Order: sequence, then C-alpha cells, then structure tokens
Amino acid sequence: MTARRLDSTSEHSSAEPLTFTFDGRSLRGRAGDTVASALLANGVRILGRSFKYHRPRGLWGAGAEEPNAIVDITCNGKRFPNSRATTVALQDGMEVQSVNASPDAERDRNGLLDHFSRFLPAGFYYKTFLWPDWHLFEPRIRAMAGLGHLDPATQPPADCPQRSVHCDLLVIGSGPAGLAAARAAAQDGREVLLVDEQDHPGGSLLHRGGEIEGQPAENWLSESLDLLDTHGATCLVSTTAYGVYDHNLVCLWERRRAQPDRLWRVRPQQVVIATGAIERPLVFDSNDRPGIMSADAALHYLRRHDILVGQKIVIATNNDTAYPVASALAEAGAEVTLADLRADTKATIPDNVEVRIQTSVQAAEGKTSIESVVLDGQRHEADCLLVSGGFTPSVHLYCQAKGRLRYQEDILSFVPDAQVAGMTVAGAANGVFDLASVLEQGHAAGSAKGNAPRASESLSTYAIQPAWPNPDAQGRQWIDFQNDVTVKDVALAARENYRSVEHLKRYTTLGMATDQGKTSNMNGLATMAAITGRTIPEVGTTTYRPPYVPVPLPVIAGRRRGELFSPMRRLVLENEHRAADAAFREYGPWLRPAFYGKGAPEDEIQREARQARQTVGLFDGSPLGKIEVMGPDAAALMDFNSYNTLSTLKPGRVRYGFMLNEDGVVYDDSVVLRLSEDHFIVSCSSGHVPGVVMRLEEWRQDRFDPARVVIHNATPQWATLTATGPRARDLIERLELGLDLSDEALPHMSFASAEFEGTAVRVARVSFTGDRSYEVSIPASRAQALWARMRKEGDSLDATLLGTEGLMILRAEKGFIVAGKDTDGYTLPMDLGMSGPRNKRASEYVGKRSLFTQEAERSDRPALVGLSIEGDSPLATGAHTVEDGQKGLRSLGFVTSSYWSPTLDRPIALALVESGRQRLGEEIEIYHLGQRRRATVTSPCAFDPEGDRLHA
Repeated sequence: MTARRLDSTSEHSSAEPLTFTFDGRSLRGRAGDTVASALLANGVRILGRSFKYHRPRGLWGAGAEEPNAIVDITCNGKRFPNSRATTVALQDGMEVQSVNASPDAERDRNGLLDHFSRFLPAGFYYKTFLWPDWHLFEPRIRAMAGLGHLDPATQPPADCPQRSVHCDLLVIGSGPAGLAAARAAAQDGREVLLVDEQDHPGGSLLHRGGEIEGQPAENWLSESLDLLDTHGATCLVSTTAYGVYDHNLVCLWERRRAQPDRLWRVRPQQVVIATGAIERPLVFDSNDRPGIMSADAALHYLRRHDILVGQKIVIATNNDTAYPVASALAEAGAEVTLADLRADTKATIPDNVEVRIQTSVQAAEGKTSIESVVLDGQRHEADCLLVSGGFTPSVHLYCQAKGRLRYQEDILSFVPDAQVAGMTVAGAANGVFDLASVLEQGHAAGSAKGNAPRASESLSTYAIQPAWPNPDAQGRQWIDFQNDVTVKDVALAARENYRSVEHLKRYTTLGMATDQGKTSNMNGLATMAAITGRTIPEVGTTTYRPPYVPVPLPVIAGRRRGELFSPMRRLVLENEHRAADAAFREYGPWLRPAFYGKGAPEDEIQREARQARQTVGLFDGSPLGKIEVMGPDAAALMDFNSYNTLSTLKPGRVRYGFMLNEDGVVYDDSVVLRLSEDHFIVSCSSGHVPGVVMRLEEWRQDRFDPARVVIHNATPQWATLTATGPRARDLIERLELGLDLSDEALPHMSFASAEFEGTAVRVARVSFTGDRSYEVSIPASRAQALWARMRKEGDSLDATLLGTEGLMILRAEKGFIVAGKDTDGYTLPMDLGMSGPRNKRASEYVGKRSLFTQEAERSDRPALVGLSIEGDSPLATGAHTVEDGQKGLRSLGFVTSSYWSPTLDRPIALALVESGRQRLGEEIEIYHLGQRRRATVTSPCAFDPEGDRLHA
C-alpha cells in the first residue's frame, strides 16, 4: 500500500509538524492528525497483529469502528494501553507501540501460529486442553492472552473531573441530521447540548460534502455552528456518548487536549440519536490483508488529512456510495478501477474511473499486504483495495435504551422500530442516506416548527444488492478481523448446534473484539442465516450493552481515589484518643484506636482485655449505627427487613437479631431499640451503616408507602461511649445522670433517657463483651465533656481504655460474631445457632424463602463452633479444618477468629466447620501453610457460658 500525503492548499497543509515513534521508528505527522492518519501518511502498512493467529493487520476504518489499529501509547510519561489509533489525536513526542506482536508488528515471530490454524478452529480451547490437565497449559495460554501491555508502575492520577447536567435536548452526533436537529431546537428556544466523537463537528459533511441551502456544505456547517453559539447551545467535540441508562441518563466521555478527560452525566428531556452508520466489509478470500480498507474511510483520509491511500486502487462495491469515492480518488491522481457487482446502476459514472459492472472480487493476493485483486477470475494489479458492502446504522445507543430493531430489506440492515420514550433516531442511524431526507428527519427531531434545510442532493439513490458471505466459496474468508473468525468458524458453530446468535457469539468470539462487532456482526448474522437456511431477521441480533466504546477506568472513577473514593471516617474524639497514646488502625471506613500505650502492641492489647474483665474498660463505640426508622409503617418495615420479629418489641427495650440478604445469607447483626410505637433505632455494625441505610430505603420505596415511614441516618450526630466490666455500674453512677441503674429499673437489653450536665443522653444496657455494659449515646458536640468525665471517674476504679483489638478478644471469648468476619457469603442464621425465627415466623421477610431450600436444610452445613487448641500459640485466622479424603486433604471449614485469651490463659478460636454442631467434643485437624495441629470442637462460648457476669 503506497499511501502518501498530497501537496495541498487546504487549511491542514500548513499545520504544525509533529514527531512520534511507532515500534521504535521515528516518524513525522502534523497537527490535526490522528495516530492512524499519521501512520497512514508515513506508509506504515502493518499496524498490528490479530488476536488468535497473529496475522498482519492494516488500517480499515477512520473512527470507533476500527478493528485492527489497536496500539499502546506513551505520552508525557503516561501510558494508554489498547488505544484505538483512529480516535486518538497525535501529539508531539508520542511513543506508539503495536500490540499482540513480538518484537513488533512487522516482524512478529508468533505469526507462525497462522500455519497451525487448521488445528485451532473456533472453540478449540474448549476441547484441546482437557487432557491431561488444564493447569499444564494455563500459564502459557494466559501469557499469550490479552492485547496491550499494562505498565505496573503507572498510577494514573485521579484527576478526571465529572459533571452532572440537565438539558432540554441532547443531540448525539453532529453530522447533517444532528446539526439540523440542534439548529431547530435552539431556534425554538430549547437548551441544547450537541456532542460528537470527532474533533470537529460536521460528521459526513466533512468528507462527503454536498450543497445545502444553495451553498457548499462547509459554509452551511460554519453558519450552523455560529447560530448554535448565538442561541447558547453547548457543543462538545472529541466526546463519545457511550451509554444510555435508566431514566434517560446518558454518559459522555470527553477527551481534552492538555487536560484530563472528563465524564458527563446528562439527564436530558429528549435525546436525538444521529450517530450515522458504519460501512460494512465485503467477505472474500484473504479479505483481511493490509491495504484493504473501507471506501468511506479512504475518502475521510483524503478530505480530512490530504492522504491518498494508494496509486492503483480497486474499489469493490454493491451500492452507490462508492461512486463519489472513486471520483474523488481519481481526481486526486490515483488510477481507480471500480468493480460493481450489480447489473446496473443509476449512480453518476465518474470521469477517469474504469467501471466494471457485474464484477465482484473473489480474492486478494499478496504476502504481507495487498499486491493484486482477483476480479471475476482475472488478476488485477493493485496496491490498495477499497470495499463498500453497504452501511449499517449505528443503533447501539437506541438498543441500550431497550429499543427494538426491524430488518429493512431495501438497505439490508437493521433499523430502529418502535419509538423509545424521550428518544428520536434520525438520519443514517435511522436507515436514511440521501442528504435531503437526512436533513428533514433531523429538523423534525429537533422541532416541529419551521422548514428543514434544503439540500441539492449529491447522492440521489442508495441502491444496494446483497453481497453476503458465501459459505461455499473457497479460501479463508474473514468476518471478525481482530478475533480471527472466519466463515468456516461460523459453519463449525452451526454444525455443533451453536446456532443461537448469543451462542454463536460466545463460541466463536464473533463480535467480542474491542470494536464489539461494529464491522463484523452483520456479516456474521448473514453467514449463519445462509448456513442454516434462515433469514437474517430470524437469526436475530445480540444484545447491545454499554459502553459503546472502551472507556478508560480513570474517567469512570473520576477523582474517587483514596479518601475521595472511600473517605476515612474519623471519631469526634480522635484528638483525645491520640493524647492518650492510642495506636490507630483502619476498621472498614473508620480510623479507630486499636490499642493504647507505647509498649509492644500484643502486650498492650492483652493488658487492656485482662483489665477490662477485672475492673472496667472504656470504649469509644461511636461508629455503631444509629439509624432511625419512623412513621406508622415503621414496625412493618422493621419486621420485613429483619430475621427476628421486631413489631413485638416493647418501647424501652432492645432486641438482637440478623438482617439477611435475599439469598438468606446473614448480612448484618445488630441491636434494635424501640423508642415508641412508631420510632425505632437500628444500631448495626460500624462498617455496614451505609449498606443498611440503602437497604432500608430501597424497601421503603419499593414495598411500603414512602409517606408512612421515614429513614434517617443519625450516626454522625451522636457519639456512643461504652463502659464494660464488673465496675461499669459504679462508673456510670458517678456520672450523675439522674438514672436508676438497678437491674429492675434498667435490666439487660433495655435503655432509658437521662441527662448529662444538662444534655439529653440515651443509656442502653447492651453488651458486646459478656460483662455488664452501658452504652451512653450523647450528641457529638458534647462527647468530649462526657469522655473526660468518664476517664476522670474511671481513674479511681482502675479503669482502662479499651481499643478495638482488646474488644475483639473479649467478644470472641463469649462467642459473639462479627458479621463478615465470622460469617461468609454462604452463612445462614441457622449456621449460627439461630433457628427460632425460621421455624416460628409466619410473616414474610427478606431472605425467608431461601431458608427453606434443599441447600439450606442440609444437615452438614458449616456451623459456627469454638476450638480448644493444643499448644500455647493461637491458630492462624484462615487456617483450614481438614480431614483425609480419597484425593488428599479435604477442607471442612476454616478459622474465622483466633486470639490468646488473657482471661482463660489459653488460645481460643471460632470457626465455621462442616456439621459443626454434630462434632462437639470431636478432635479435628487444623492445616495451615504445611503445618498440622490438633483442636477439639467446642461451643463458641468459651467464657462464662451461664452469662452471670452480665449482672455482676
């Protein structure tokens, strides 16, 4: 392929020169180039290698449909893997590297794989690597998989801004249909946002041209942009609408020069999809050779970048759109032969072009790129073959909005069928290709007022004749260029009964390349139709899903990294804890004291746990949830979201229970306080507060009348300070809260209102340690005063500050769980010894049905147990309980929590063990990192099983 840049007097010819490298070669481009156009202008023929067979691949298209030119780019110290060369603007100093090639695209040694292609058909990986063991092949296969290379040292900055906007009309695509819609709407006084993925508005007008309102298309384009600016419309270029989501949410990816990319979330009143259409390849022997291009793309490179794609050019077509391309290329100095497989045409025959009617291309010849073309059995010398198999409307966004398609026989494509609420499809995306009709549809989509722009039509017809793949033809006919899917692969899928379009896709990987089938899907459907004796509509289409193009993860993540992604929650008393020599650790989203003191961490943790059992420990439990549920339906909502019945809870009382997922798995364990008949407080685990709020809110809106129940997360407004241990009541009495602390007035699992130095507080008799405990909740603004008083009164009681690590020991001694630590994504409430609600509750609740499945009723399910361990060292958390099986060790479960208990002076552990409750008293083996130990299965509660210390 002898492409070259023409000497031109166009506005591009004086553009700033740029230098870049490709596979280590130094090359030159100019401002306004894409990476693809710059490579084409430098005569680079092989831009990459195909995924499976490593066949040489050249440039095919000019936009997001490009299947071959996928490259890794390094620019300004940043690496952008798997970039589409046709959509990336060239910058000075860019380093461009081909992908899937070793050492480079020109000399890829893995090209030898193509010689073994007969042994590597579609689905071969499902059959070939089963014997003797998949794991023997896995490392090498995984090493060869994938395309580009990630740089482990690259840490993209979290600097991609995101905007959320509303508008009256969002127009996607700024070609003639989009511009007509935007003009009409703006003149009608509507707020318009116009977006286009190219770097300049205009779409096909920029290379197809035409005459509108009696003037050249470029003049009308300039006038339209001025009009939109005058009426306050926003125009975004280099911006791709990649996804349509619920309630007309449209996401846009904006690529900005010298600035980070930006994500737009747009909620328009109406959407106009004017995304144009994509030219289809023709399928014949060796149709994947470098030098075979889309005819429309060749015109794009000529008109937009002054690049003539070859000197001896053959154009093969089945429709009228190739004739203007042939005329332009001939005028630019190329020797052009146009092979039209139709018997006749009404298109204008261009001067200086050899037109061959009823002539089709059978094969392309050449070693690494095209050298000649076989036309009706005759060899024709050519350095470039342009093909036009017709245009496929870009209906992806319409289908993402749940739009349905119908097959339109006269254009051989699927087009939008029924209208989607709030969305209109116009122009080529709607299957209309003559300029006058395109402008009419666009104008009507934007406004019902005024007249559409008038066009002097340059393309009077769009006559097309089928030229679908022939399953009986000889040679290797390529459908999906990147994934190396051939006509024979589709035939194999049909023989093996993978005839459903979704099965075809997954078995052959047709349409699963980075272009997502934009150039291959229609030919693949037509091939399956021909093989199975069905029509194309009967074969159907696959499901279109976002994103329309691959979007960089930093754009989606935006600035959500580190604390912007997961903000570190801080205690209101953090400074007081630091002054007390607290060592902080992260627990979920919270930064909390792990222990206090400057000694060895394990010594300090053991000291705190021991002393809390002997006197009193002071613990800051402020992160515990304080979620208020209020309203006439509050009790019903609480019942539905809880495994335990809560509507029977009396005001002033507290109840412990579980929240389940819909699969019955324990999501959270919490205590619930009932303040009044219509007012509850959910005190859930610290790390689950946001999830519990969302869950309650979801069911409030989905199942209940939102006017009758309200959810309010009051966790940030309150601090909860806890006293636990044998002298906890003595300490609380000294706070002078005006509260009767006798067991009769304030029994375990109850709460009461009180007052601390004029501030209302809530005192709950709840224990996470098994000792007498009091949780005092106070407005966060007064937490410092209460904490200071508690510490002062605690000094005379030999109190200790208790960090989270010491608390974990105390709760494990009692067998109390931490949801997510002592449970996993399989744990049901019965596995934790709580079967009562399942057996007794008749009312509905989240997860109920899942508790009565065959799986849930298995007698050998993993159950929570305790372990009494041989030796003086605790087990490793995560160590497996095992037994010897026929194939070696078999896991029975795993250790969930493990500590040295200073109170019991021995190691303790909790574990989930298969048939755990049936194994009480049984000795089992523990395996960890090649070491084996013995342990005895016990009750989870290792300390004070009678619970006497709750009332000590």
